[in-house]
This record gives sequence, structure tokens and C-alpha cells, in this order.
Amino acid sequence: MKSWQPPQRDDRENNTAASIHQPSTDRLVKSLSRRSFGRRFGLFLAGVGMSSAIAACANTGTPTSTADAGADAGAAKPPIELTLVSYAVTQAAYEQIIPKFVEQWKQEHNQEVIFNQSYGGSGSQTRAVLDGLDADVVALALALDTQKLEDGGLIEPGWETEAPNDSIVHKSVAVIITREGNPKNIQGWEDLTRDDVQVVTANPKTSGGARWNYLALWGAVTQKGGSEAAAEEFVTNVYKHVPVLPKDAREATDVFYSRGQGDALINYENEVLLAKQKGEDQPFIIPEATISIDNPIAVVDANVDKHGTREVAEAFVAFLFTPEAQREFAKVGFRPVDPTVAEEFASQYPPVETLFTVSDLGGWDTIQEKFFKDGAVFDQIQAKIGK
Repeated sequence: MKSWQPPQRDDRENNTAASIHQPSTDRLVKSLSRRSFGRRFGLFLAGVGMSSAIAACANTGTPTSTADAGADAGAAKPPIELTLVSYAVTQAAYEQIIPKFVEQWKQEHNQEVIFNQSYGGSGSQTRAVLDGLDADVVALALALDTQKLEDGGLIEPGWETEAPNDSIVHKSVAVIITREGNPKNIQGWEDLTRDDVQVVTANPKTSGGARWNYLALWGAVTQKGGSEAAAEEFVTNVYKHVPVLPKDAREATDVFYSRGQGDALINYENEVLLAKQKGEDQPFIIPEATISIDNPIAVVDANVDKHGTREVAEAFVAFLFTPEAQREFAKVGFRPVDPTVAEEFASQYPPVETLFTVSDLGGWDTIQEKFFKDGAVFDQIQAKIGK
């Protein structure tokens, strides 16, 4: 087992939902044909880092003019709006990344990009987009939420192949947070079954994020060679020590810290590292076997074609995979997917002995059917323990 204390960082984040710069009410509607994002990604990377002049962030006024515009230079083009909808803890990274992209786009296209940003819980953000929030790009906590937008007809099938790394833009891992000094000497998942340990985790039926917690427990058995029956028994024993099931991760955190309930909180490495940057030292354990929490990015096809923003939306998504953007994710607690940047931050993100993925457990469709639909394994476990 590894007990990890994250290094000090100075970045700050406001985790509350926010909407910056309200969208225009008379947006240009233009139907564009779907382009292949992958074909242009290599060309986009070639242009990264070429900007030499400073352009102001889209939300801070008129950008500084550049003396040497890029390939699309000429008469200044009208500003274009782009709406990013993401989940709360990504805000600190995007506040650093967006101005860098705005600067580059201005240099290469002589056009200002005005970003509208919305941050909140991944599930609520998904519902908001389905209900009409006009996102051009969505960065949600799990692919299952993005699939809901596909099912709703907003994102075309095959979105996973439209960006590098199967559209996974950054990662984290499931960890165990303990009380100060770790008085119960918790060292791994197996300690969560002890009679003297109470566990806090959200309800995976109501919290998408809590599904990662459940899957981490299940995979800690099956991915180490244990049987499905052994995994069910182990997970059942853990949930026997979960006195309440908060509806979401935020409420679970409140139960653990504000109400002082429980000896261990199942959470995500990036949350702990972000809290550390805010001066909140949370001791935590990275178990020997845990799940890779893979966070996707996607262009919302129906909306970018309606808004005429496909080109800039796809360019922004591509920019997120560059080392420049990946470093910003790494600074606020996310494991970068760029190998070079991952090496730079190796001391902050120790390797996991047995790191498994959703694919190793059958993929989200199988997982949803097997574990979380009504009457599936999780409900059966709850019935066994009388909850």
C-alpha cells in the first residue's frame, strides 16, 4: 500500500458552479458539414506554441492586436462564442487553459473567441445540456454521462474516436481518505471491511461519481485474480460498514468533514490534491489495486453545427491534448495523458501496482446493466444488508 502526501502547489479553484459571460441571444445559425477531427489534429499540433504576442482572455475585454497574424490573417473577423460545460473541479485548469487557446486562435485566425463557461456536478450538467444548455464542448466526469448526450441525439456515435487517446483528456484514481494521523491504521480496501471502521461513500444509483468507488472495490478483487463471487462478497462486506448513502459526492464529503461521520472516505486523488492547494491537508491512501478514473471530452455535434462553431470547437478540443494544456491539468490534481507531461509530474503521481479501467470490467453498457440498473447487483447487495 502507498500512503501519499501530495506536494504543495499554489493554484486555487472555486468549486462552486459558475457561468461566465452569458451567451448572446442572436447567435449566427449556420449548418456545417461534419468534418473529420482526427485529420486536422496533426496540423493543429504543428501550430501550437507559435504565438508571440499576447491576446487578452475572452472575458476581460478587447484583445491586444498582433503585429504578425497567422495563416488566416487579414481583416479581423467577427468574434465567435464557444460554450464549455464541465464539472466543478476542472474549473481551475480551464481558467488557465482558455486564455492560452484564445491567444493562439487570435494569432492564427485574427479572430477573438469568447468563452461561455458553466461548471457544476457532472450529472446535473448532463441534464442541463439535454434540457437545452447550448454547450459546444462538454467535459464530463465519466463517459456514461457523455453517452447520455449521444442517446439524446446531441452527439453523434463514434465521438470517442474524434479526439486523441479515445477522447480521454485527463485521469485520476480512486483513493481512501482517512482521519488525521490515520488512527484506524487503514492501509487498503480490505481494511474497509473491519468492524471498527465506518466508511463514507455516495450512492452509486444516484451519483455517477460514486460508481467509480463501487467499481474500484469490485475490480480490486477481480483484477487481482479473484472470482465474481468473491468480489460480490467483498463489496457487500464494505457496504455493511456504510451507515448512510449520500446522494452525491459533495454530500458525502460534507458527511465526512462537516458532520464528522466515518473513519474513511472513498474519493478521488485529484480532489485531495486540489484541497491540498487550498491549504486543506487530507491524508490519503492509494490502494495497490484501484481504478483509473478516465475523464472524456467531446464536441456537441448538434450545437456546433447549429452555431457554426465546429472548427473552433474541434481546435479547442485538440489544444487540450497539447503539453501546454496538459500541464495545467496536472497542476490541479489530474493525471495527464501526455507521456512527456506525465514524466514531468511523476513525483506527484506515483504509479499504481494494479491499475484497471472501465474496459477491463466490460465497458459502461455492461457495467450499467450488471451493477446499477434496478434489481441488479448493487440493489441485491443492499437487500442482503437490509438497506
